[in-house]
This record gives sequence, C-alpha cells and structure tokens, in this order.
Amino acid sequence: MKDLIELIAKKLVEHPEDVQVRVIEAEDGQSLELRVHADDMGKVIGKNGKTAKAIRTVLGSAASKKNVRAVLQIVE
Repeated sequence: MKDLIELIAKKLVEHPEDVQVRVIEAEDGQSLELRVHADDMGKVIGKNGKTAKAIRTVLGSAASKKNVRAVLQIVE
C-alpha cells in the first residue's frame, strides 16, 4: 500500500522527488504518513479536501482486499 500512495502522490505533485511515505505498523492495522514538498501540499489535499479524501478511499479499498486497516495522514 505504501507503493500505491507513493505512485498516486508522485503523479499529482510538481516535486515528485520530495514525496515520502512512512508506514507505521500497529496492532489494528497500518498508519501511512505522506510527506510532500510544501508547494505541493495544496495539490495533495485538493479543494475542500476532495483529493485527500479520494486517496483515502483508494487506500481503504486496497486495505480491505488485504483484510487490514489502513489510515493515511498527510503531514508537513
């Protein structure tokens, strides 16, 4: 799922070299932290958070196929 989030984020931003995804394992699933260049933060979040919500939806679908719980956090 890390690769999926990286791929989506790199296609959205102007600075794909600055995209970083960190996976934090927990008992109930995974937490993924997405970091992007400061100039690209708006592109990843989108208008009214619609892009971030769409990324989270795709992540949720991928996680449910593997029977795990995954949460995406976009951090600065």
